[in-house]
Amino acid sequence: MKAEEAMPLDEVLEGFGEEQQPAGSAPSTLDDVLQGFDETQAADTETQPLDAALHSAGGWQLSGELDFSTAYNFAHQRPAPGQTDFRGLSRLRTGLDLELEGAITPGWRLHLEVGGEYDAVYRINGRDDYRAQLLDESESEVEVGEAYLQGSPAPAFDLKLGRQILVWGKSDNLRVTDLLNPLDLREPGIVDIEDLRLPVGMAKLDYFSGDWGFSLIALPEVRFSKLPPFGSDFYQGAAPAPPERVPADGIDNMQYALAANGIFSGWDLAFYWADVYRDQGHLSANGGAPKLRHSRITMAGSAANVALGNWLLKGELAYLSGLEFSGLPGLKRDRADLLLGVEYSGFDDTTLSAERALRRLSGFNENLAAAGY
Repeated sequence: MKAEEAMPLDEVLEGFGEEQQPAGSAPSTLDDVLQGFDETQAADTETQPLDAALHSAGGWQLSGELDFSTAYNFAHQRPAPGQTDFRGLSRLRTGLDLELEGAITPGWRLHLEVGGEYDAVYRINGRDDYRAQLLDESESEVEVGEAYLQGSPAPAFDLKLGRQILVWGKSDNLRVTDLLNPLDLREPGIVDIEDLRLPVGMAKLDYFSGDWGFSLIALPEVRFSKLPPFGSDFYQGAAPAPPERVPADGIDNMQYALAANGIFSGWDLAFYWADVYRDQGHLSANGGAPKLRHSRITMAGSAANVALGNWLLKGELAYLSGLEFSGLPGLKRDRADLLLGVEYSGFDDTTLSAERALRRLSGFNENLAAAGY
């Protein structure tokens, strides 16, 4: 059983001042996954130029959110001797997210998010009962979220530099073309989907013409998903994972992406291309101790939405090449992914969604089957 509460900072401080904020003055919090996968927001971001408000050097806004979440495990069996007992209280976490935004010059604005959290459950239950790797990655954390400079260098052009979250595709729940941002998967199925995406350092240049928006993206930061650490109740395995080889950030390992997004009356269409490191790693020995490596892949894809009254039909298609696999050195394969979905919004404050993804791996043989693929 899991229970979570989130309290915006303005609610926490309510009563300490006599003046009420005007309606709509409080900025919203981070917006990615269930609502972060919201195709409408993503489309607006990709195809609309900067708001005219950016062209006047307005004031600065500081906002924040205070979170408190707890979890209690009630169906766990007694662990074997020497293993961590995760029964009972398993999370007692407090988090604080701060967001600063403002115009630094006419036409240019700065956005900065910083978040920190502390989980008191480890001290309450006894830190000696947990593995060091779990404590290092889960007890406390301070991290820079989205942090970027955004402006218009020329008419019809927008430039965005810094750590960003860029949503591709139309799916609300499954990932087919959405591959630029890694995910925080340390607690799968528990963390709100809008908080899963991790920002990545990139430079994004947008050009707008009529109903179309075009994006040229360069990603110098190489970042992969956060997985459950050794010692976590979500970690699968009895031994620590092999060391991970993460390519160095910079020009030598630059990743690239292109996007074209058109919004029309009742439907929209997008095309994507990316040359990036694969988020899912594979074990490779290369004559030494096994290491978790990430292959360089390319992806070409497309996504579309069609609105029919209260119904929304969605589809995505992606073709990935250069995939490598654990235990099969030198083997590379291509894969085609297809997603079909439907969404119904005819109820008040309720949306129903169903999606199905199919993935077909080229050249599948007994070696891949024996390796668990």
